[in-house]
Amino acid sequence: MITWRCAHFDELSAREFHDILQARAAVFIVEQDCVFQDVDGVDPACEHLVGREGGEVVAYCRLVPPGVKYAEPSIGRVITSKAARRTGAGRTLMAKAIERAGALWPGHCIRIGAQQYLERFYGSFGFVQSSEPYDEDGIQHIEMIREAGR
Repeated sequence: MITWRCAHFDELSAREFHDILQARAAVFIVEQDCVFQDVDGVDPACEHLVGREGGEVVAYCRLVPPGVKYAEPSIGRVITSKAARRTGAGRTLMAKAIERAGALWPGHCIRIGAQQYLERFYGSFGFVQSSEPYDEDGIQHIEMIREAGR
């Protein structure tokens, strides 16, 4: 069973943040073979939603306040571990992230920069494409927005 914790960066232990970075690197850098600057200076401003199973990070995202990445609040660095895929963990993660974003920033829409192949997944949560496709670190992305109250 996955246990969930949402905490501001300042509330995370060094071990927790280490585990988050390790999980992000496993997905974005190793699996996707993408060399990019993951540690981008944004993490200290964020809430971090972490799902653990058996002590391992199996699902994660960060909730970015308005004005940091976009004018709107954002959900980013969304991952599920290879072992947790196709178990519903990603859907639970996004539902919890949207709920938490709504509590943190009521009445705001949410903007994401999504890998284009995941458009249908994010669309199922009410996100709609709001930009032309663009290349980010060798992977096609699109911006998507979810209107407040959806």
